Amino acid sequence: MLVATAVPAERDAVARAFARPVRELPLPGAILHRITLADERGSGGRLVIDLLAAGVGPALAAASTATALTAAALDGAPYDLAVSAGIAGGFQPEAPVGSLVVADEITVADLGAETADGFLPVTELGFGTVSHRPPEALVAQVAAATGARAGAVLTVSTVTGTADRAAALRARHPGALAEAMEGFGVAEAAAAHRVPVLEMRAVSNPVGPRDRAAWRIGDALAALTEGFGKIGPVLESWNTHDQ
Repeated sequence: MLVATAVPAERDAVARAFARPVRELPLPGAILHRITLADERGSGGRLVIDLLAAGVGPALAAASTATALTAAALDGAPYDLAVSAGIAGGFQPEAPVGSLVVADEITVADLGAETADGFLPVTELGFGTVSHRPPEALVAQVAAATGARAGAVLTVSTVTGTADRAAALRARHPGALAEAMEGFGVAEAAAAHRVPVLEMRAVSNPVGPRDRAAWRIGDALAALTEGFGKIGPVLESWNTHDQ
């Protein structure tokens, strides 16, 4: 499994969930942090988790994730799953600060064109894609194990900072629970390699006007650690053919 976060603090929060030694593996332009877990079912197998601080924003996240996926494929050990993980803004009141969200849809919210009649996603312009759907069974299992809410997680290149933009996003995406900046990039890279994708986010702040005093980044990172600590058995037992 490859877990791509934006920044090292998120990567380290995921690593703390497993409390295992970390081995560093260099990649072009990045370093993987590898954790190996024994298979608790007693089959003698193992679960390998590679953690990658992929960078901020969908473009860098896609490039870094693609590098890791390509390196694994060339090494003869392709990944079974790519995960976008980290903190996010939550749409209120459905995704309160400190809660976990798992994406049943990973949608890029601002890829398209502004027109006099409103925003047109790139698909309505006749090309591209704007959404990826993680495996339904895996989303349900992760949500059940962690208590996370399942819903759409929006990827944006510009973080929402006003009530008007938050309202506009909710109007276009009524099922959205959170917004972040990397999920769609990770999903695009995974799709190019035909690897299933998952996105899990811990909410650090409400989506809307920027109020740094209301951010709870430490609480969100702790929730991310707790969430990943609960999904180890799910990931060990999940069969990629179930998708």
